[in-house]
Amino acid sequence: MRASDGADVRHLEQFVSSRRGVEGFVEPRTAVSDVTLLLVAHDGEWTRRRVPSVKWAHDFANQHRVPSYDAAVVGVPQRMRDYNRRKKAGGK
Repeated sequence: MRASDGADVRHLEQFVSSRRGVEGFVEPRTAVSDVTLLLVAHDGEWTRRRVPSVKWAHDFANQHRVPSYDAAVVGVPQRMRDYNRRKKAGGK
């Protein structure tokens, strides 16, 4: 597994600063991936990056005034699934 790095942090910061209505979903470590932070904008556009820890992810969200949730508890928002469906259909 690849660890998170400065490029990951910069990407997350850029996403938060350039989209509205962003929420964070902290995904726990699994057998195949490290802890990740999933950011989802108001329209369902999303990004995911590895982060050092669950605490780091929630602290990042708090520092950027982004609500954060434990994805294992709440799941991912429907708007993200709708966005993926629109993209797959060619943006229709």
